[in-house]
Amino acid sequence: MIDEAELACLGGAIPLEAERQLRLAGLCYGEEERAEAHLKRALDAAPGHAAVLIGFYRFYFYKGRLKDALEVARTCLAKATSEIGLDPDWRKAAKEDANFGNFEAILPRFFMFSLKGVAYLQMRLGNLEEGRVALDKLIELDPADRIGAKVLIGVLEPQDEDD
Repeated sequence: MIDEAELACLGGAIPLEAERQLRLAGLCYGEEERAEAHLKRALDAAPGHAAVLIGFYRFYFYKGRLKDALEVARTCLAKATSEIGLDPDWRKAAKEDANFGNFEAILPRFFMFSLKGVAYLQMRLGNLEEGRVALDKLIELDPADRIGAKVLIGVLEPQDEDD
């Protein structure tokens, strides 16, 4: 049975006005100020809803507003941490704290994708050590690497001159 927090990660249980504003934001994506205004209205209609946060994240990411995207990724991570019942410091998460090994487990997957977003954006913004800490935590929680952290770790590791 999917609970409300999990349903929200899948875009469900969203108020109609928030959904409408997300659609309008997508339709006017090329008009940055207008699209962002629709996203803010969606957030007003559904404060903290995962689908709205993901919409903001994607908007900022694809607009190259990486610092803004990082803030949203951190908000998503905090939301996932809270919904799962983890310690607020994601660094303290352990494999046994949630069903991280099951890719079908929605909230742990949301947590891991949010953490991957934080790691990637930290790297892009030049905070390589902070990015590496997040990636190491992902590998600890997801040793099968279903989330794809090892690809990003490969970017951080020194390459041979022939590569």
